[in-house]
Amino acid sequence: MRLVAAALTLALLVPAVPAEATYRPPSYDPAASVDPLIGSQRDGTTWPGAVRPFGMISWSPTSTRGDQTSTGAANGYQYDVTRVRGFSLTHLSGAGCNPGAAGDIPILPYVGTVDSSPTADTKDAKYASNFSHANEKAVPGRYTVTLDSGVKTDLAVTTRAGVGEFTFPADQTPNLLFRTSNSLNGSEDAEITIDPSGRKVTGSVLTGAFCGRRANGGVNNRKTYYRLYFTASFDQPVVANGTWKNGDLAAGSTHTTGGEGYATGADRAGRGSGGYVTFAPGAKVRMQLGISYVSLAGAEQNLRTEVRRSATVDRIAAEGYAAWQRELRAIDITGGTAAQRTTFYTALYHVLLQPNIFNDVDGRYLGADLKIHRLARGQKAQYGTFSGWDQYRAHIQLLALLTPDVAGDFAQSMYQFAQQNKGVWDRWLHNNGPTHVMTGDPAAPTLATFAAMGVRNFDVRGAFESLAEQARVQNADAENDGGCPGQCTGQRPALDNYLAHQYAPQDACHCWGGAAETLENSLADYSLAQWGQRLGADVQDLKARGSWWKNTFDPAVGYQRARRSDGTWEPNFTPSTQTGFAQGSSATYTWMVPQDVSGLAALMDGKAVERLDAFFHDENGNWAVKGGSAVRYDPTNEPGLHAPWLYNGLGVPWKTQATTREIVDTVYGTGPAGLPGNDDLGTLSAWYIYAAIGLFPQTAGRAELLVGSPLFPKVELRRSNGVRITVEAPATSDTNQYVAALRLNGRPRTESWLPESFTTHGGRIDLQMGAAPTTWGTAPIDR
Repeated sequence: MRLVAAALTLALLVPAVPAEATYRPPSYDPAASVDPLIGSQRDGTTWPGAVRPFGMISWSPTSTRGDQTSTGAANGYQYDVTRVRGFSLTHLSGAGCNPGAAGDIPILPYVGTVDSSPTADTKDAKYASNFSHANEKAVPGRYTVTLDSGVKTDLAVTTRAGVGEFTFPADQTPNLLFRTSNSLNGSEDAEITIDPSGRKVTGSVLTGAFCGRRANGGVNNRKTYYRLYFTASFDQPVVANGTWKNGDLAAGSTHTTGGEGYATGADRAGRGSGGYVTFAPGAKVRMQLGISYVSLAGAEQNLRTEVRRSATVDRIAAEGYAAWQRELRAIDITGGTAAQRTTFYTALYHVLLQPNIFNDVDGRYLGADLKIHRLARGQKAQYGTFSGWDQYRAHIQLLALLTPDVAGDFAQSMYQFAQQNKGVWDRWLHNNGPTHVMTGDPAAPTLATFAAMGVRNFDVRGAFESLAEQARVQNADAENDGGCPGQCTGQRPALDNYLAHQYAPQDACHCWGGAAETLENSLADYSLAQWGQRLGADVQDLKARGSWWKNTFDPAVGYQRARRSDGTWEPNFTPSTQTGFAQGSSATYTWMVPQDVSGLAALMDGKAVERLDAFFHDENGNWAVKGGSAVRYDPTNEPGLHAPWLYNGLGVPWKTQATTREIVDTVYGTGPAGLPGNDDLGTLSAWYIYAAIGLFPQTAGRAELLVGSPLFPKVELRRSNGVRITVEAPATSDTNQYVAALRLNGRPRTESWLPESFTTHGGRIDLQMGAAPTTWGTAPIDR
């Protein structure tokens, strides 16, 4: 057990041990350290299937607990649920609500006679199969499992297509069931066409409804916003086929349609459509498959372009593995244990799963207006899906740092979706669809951070002006309560009211929580002001609004607190309250002022360090960083992820070093339970990457990096734009976790942060590490 000695005085601070000889990076394969099963337990909500970096297709199991209208876990997979009803073609990684989204077109290899409608099997008693983890293997780009039915399923993918090989028992009848309507949240419609002589199945599903079952706003969000098309062909003759709709099976039929709706349980059970193909007994079937959000012709072209007719799972998997090797080599680490390398590279793997490429190979994509568009001039890809409230606190910064080319196309994609959505930038995009989930205006800090970190390949001025207008001019949906509190429609809810009060009134904000909305908007406006200054725009109003977080800080209690339109505070306050907040307590949100740490400290009357200590420790001084208490740090959710790094701004960076190292060592790990909670499209994983390399973005809209405690003796980052960053800490260890001295490009530096130029132009830092806290970075001038 490691304890922070909160009462240590500077008199006890001792120099660090001398630096050891520089380590040489080992020669090993980073992809071999990835375990896709990490996060598939303890509500990490990841999945283990086959996928390429930023891939459109992600072929992974859809599990069942005996309810065909639900799933075993969010996003279709949880480690302790070992029964599947198909292998679906699309997934979100780490999205928090069950059943999440997507999970489109589950395909089940089934042994036996198809003699009833699979949709009528509402309990998944017949048309599903158990499996054992002993018969399951997942590596980057490939997923393999042998079901208890005896069928071996082997899947590999390209960006928009895939190859599956299904080996059936020799003495049984093999089938493939296409559950076209059975997306995780249901569907508005679906259709399937079977061409037996051509050995081909095509179809589509019309769906959407991200988080459609949420109690707070779910009914409002049960809506359609995309159609996914697929085409599948087989190397074996089809000897029988049929379709089903609801409870009716039609043997020999080649076409049917029908959706399930977006309800659940008895309101949806027994509805839906699909089809099946049967092969000769004992067949080994190779299926090649392509998808598209544009058209069936687009799916065909994606398949032809990315998969040769002779391609096997082995070949596609080898190419996919090589693609992952290239992406993961963006960061080279030296030293560490095998477990630490597995945790690190799996976290990086999860970071690079999204955003998802959304355009076909010909550059066409489905817009937010449900019309077909083409890539902008110079744009290499249109990316879909943005978990804004989550991602802007760590994931987007790492995306910008490692892959600024992808970040730029992502920014352009978001701008184009906003233009197609009446100028509104939605908080949470699923593919192209605005879902309105969460609170605040996360697109503003996201793109402002991209601009600060050197991302250039998007319409920088056009995007800024669009976001600034939304921050200044109330849009038509700002007074709409539809979907509230969890999925309120407006980008800047009740903006005129917010501007008049200079905070979001709890009783009239049309938002999830007034105090949280105020904090989120303050940071968004601060980031926009930083961005606008770079462009020479007049942003004095936005700059002033960056301090409005003070208007919901109640000095009488010393915490952020929900406030009403008449200026009075919400009654019955306790630090654990969630009244006025979104997925977090006042105790957590009170620290959500990374843009003004000194201002927050001033309001805390000199007790900020003492209070932050209590946020990370229990009453006895023991670490309390694993979550479970509303008044202490929660590593499973985003509002407080930056809090361990606030010590740098408070003049005690050694406490940042001790705290982040404790979290890295005890909260994250290997195995299915290796993530502390919902990964939220790679956000918790991104936090781990930053903490393990000993750096963290200071605040949204800027590019400075705070210095922490590197886990590895040497880390080399290769930005896709050619910039190189090196962190050397040869003596680092669980014992030597404190920074005694730092050299930036060979020159001593006493500040506990690194300048923007380090991020944008690269460089090298060398850290002298020791076994006890030091005075490095503690002087007021160094904060």
